[in-house]
Amino acid sequence: MVDGHGKGEDVAAETAGTAQIGGALARLRRATGLPVAFGGLVEPGRHRMRISEFSGAATLALSGLAVTSGNGLGGKAVALARPYAVTDYSRSRRISHEYDAAVAEEGLRSVLAVPVVVRRRVRGVLYGALRTAQPLGDRTLNAAVEVARDVEQALVAGDEARELLTAARPGPGHGAERERVREAHAALRALAPRIADPALRAELLDACGLLTPADETHPGPGGPAPVLAPRELDVLACVAAGATNAATAERLGLRTETVKGYLRSAMRRLGAHTRGEAVATARRAGLLP
Repeated sequence: MVDGHGKGEDVAAETAGTAQIGGALARLRRATGLPVAFGGLVEPGRHRMRISEFSGAATLALSGLAVTSGNGLGGKAVALARPYAVTDYSRSRRISHEYDAAVAEEGLRSVLAVPVVVRRRVRGVLYGALRTAQPLGDRTLNAAVEVARDVEQALVAGDEARELLTAARPGPGHGAERERVREAHAALRALAPRIADPALRAELLDACGLLTPADETHPGPGGPAPVLAPRELDVLACVAAGATNAATAERLGLRTETVKGYLRSAMRRLGAHTRGEAVATARRAGLLP
């Protein structure tokens, strides 16, 4: 049985995945020069993907098409978790031909399919196509693979963010609950700078804010609450979760001396003389959970 939280998380993951697939199609067309791109997600718990997103399509022939693993070009990419391309779809002997009618109605000839693989599981497929039969070279295929890799990184980041937020949900035991929240907050702050997509990065930082209740924000002793630079807050969040300077540096991809510099700067802004005092002041100010 799946609880309400689980269903909500599945819907959120699917919505985010669909958005990532849709957003990647224009990038795929720019990167490859192909006039048509489309794709979709593998349906959870099923051995098939459904084509739902399009860029440059002239008809609705492929809309909603369910592609079974192993069948056609996309199904082969799903089954083997590898990119494939055919020069003339309807005549290719490398694939099965369950979907020829829909492909022909859209007028597609040369087609490539690149799987989006996250944690060894195919989550979706990106297609690019020409309306003429001509070879799609390695440069075109490699460019499409790079776009798929970007989608994979975005989905990984989204999965990690949802897992961290789930771990931070209130549970029995106030102390244990607080530590989960603090660790999730630090991990989300460490994850955000790795995200190339500015919208997704902003979404992760907003999620960090959800872990710091607004009603815990208080002015500092001399007036308004102190303001920390993003990297200062990243470092202080790791310190608050119990990380050493070396561990913080590894987590954030920084040098240890750089971490120390950010920590000193944060302490000055907070009027603190020790790491512990800085963390306590930041918590009182509502900057950390």
